[in-house]
Amino acid sequence: MSQPRALIGKKYPAKQHARNVYNHFKSKNASKAQGSFFFISGENLELYKYCDQTKPIRQNRYFYYLTGCEIPGSHVLYDTEKDELTLYLPDVDKEDIMWSGLPLSKEAALEKYDVDEVKYAAEIEFTKAFTTDINQWNKKFETSLIESDSDFFYALDESRLIKDDYEIELMRHAAKLTDNCHLAVMSATPIETNQTHIHAEFMYHALRQGSKYQSYDPICCSGESCSTLHYVKNDEEINDQRSILIDAGCEWNCYASDVTRCFPINGDWTKEHLEIYNLVLKMQEEAYKLMKPGAKWEDLHLKAHRVLIEGFKELGIFKDYPVEELFENKVSARFFPHGLGHLLGLDTHDVGGYANYSDPDPLLCYLRLRRPLETNMVVTNEPGCYFSPFLLEDVLEEKSKYINREVLDKYWYIGGVRIEDDVLITKDGYEILNKITKDPKEISDIIKNSLNRKFHNIV
Repeated sequence: MSQPRALIGKKYPAKQHARNVYNHFKSKNASKAQGSFFFISGENLELYKYCDQTKPIRQNRYFYYLTGCEIPGSHVLYDTEKDELTLYLPDVDKEDIMWSGLPLSKEAALEKYDVDEVKYAAEIEFTKAFTTDINQWNKKFETSLIESDSDFFYALDESRLIKDDYEIELMRHAAKLTDNCHLAVMSATPIETNQTHIHAEFMYHALRQGSKYQSYDPICCSGESCSTLHYVKNDEEINDQRSILIDAGCEWNCYASDVTRCFPINGDWTKEHLEIYNLVLKMQEEAYKLMKPGAKWEDLHLKAHRVLIEGFKELGIFKDYPVEELFENKVSARFFPHGLGHLLGLDTHDVGGYANYSDPDPLLCYLRLRRPLETNMVVTNEPGCYFSPFLLEDVLEEKSKYINREVLDKYWYIGGVRIEDDVLITKDGYEILNKITKDPKEISDIIKNSLNRKFHNIV
């Protein structure tokens, strides 16, 4: 499949990425960075044990950031003093050509990739170089490698944190493909009687559009299973369940998308499902109002919690205590147990977020992003609300005075609602990269129109 139109004729900016890493390295430790080399090996094909089939390959993201290359068995070396980036392709195995065809030539690779020189792996030669870790692909160079240096990791992660124009276009494209897949899932509701059908529909349309890999295993829930945050079982019947949650994203050139949508299986929102959906939508909208460069992510996250508390009071799930008392007593923590969102890029949960999982505050301990927003970060905005007997067991015992069980019991069947967008932080605010609707009326119309088409086909 061809690249997005905006990137035709352009190369992935690997050389600038190498310079970015060096500049961050210098800012952290100038003496260590001076005259340094960076060496990273990409992933290589690996056989399953007792089998001649290879495992699926997922390219090393740090290697990809410095090359834009997905060829298994490749390596990269950056000489910071000479500002030279060299890509090493795997040595040519003439016998393998019979099975796999001709590999990319050095000349073609130099034309394709933004590097100064292309060589074969047999030509690798350097004295000392910083790398991420010693592994099976670079172990032969072990004596020349400096692994797991914290300043080097800092430089890599800070570089990946801020996306350039090329990366943003890749992520826009990944989001566009994801939109089409989510729309296809909603539109195919009449034939989706098992969670596996939802999974299959998404994957089919992703592959049709050229996205052979997903950013993560799709989460396809129905009913009470929607309360499991990373549910990947995806094989239960959904005929007698009313709520659907799909969290899935296409990958494009190693860049991720990550989008969640919820809908009623027959197009008709139940009273309780729509109430929770609209509350989560309001949580997201209020977070957007605060989203701009310089904003503290913790502030957006805690604002979403306050909106949930206010909404639960209106619905009668929380008794009529002051919002501040409910907030200070962390009563909402298990109804919204994850963070508002995370960084997005080469990884779904991208690097550079400075998470603090040892934070004793239950409202903050699972927050993956603990730093102010900056222009050209890409984040997800994904508030949620869940009714999990497992999560709420302690809450219902220890904070029972705040919760109206009779009202709460009406909402268990929903499982949970999460609404997730991919968001580019701009100099003035933000841009939502994905466009698939989250308006409950529009979602209902999509599903009902597909049901009508099925009925007419039968008639």
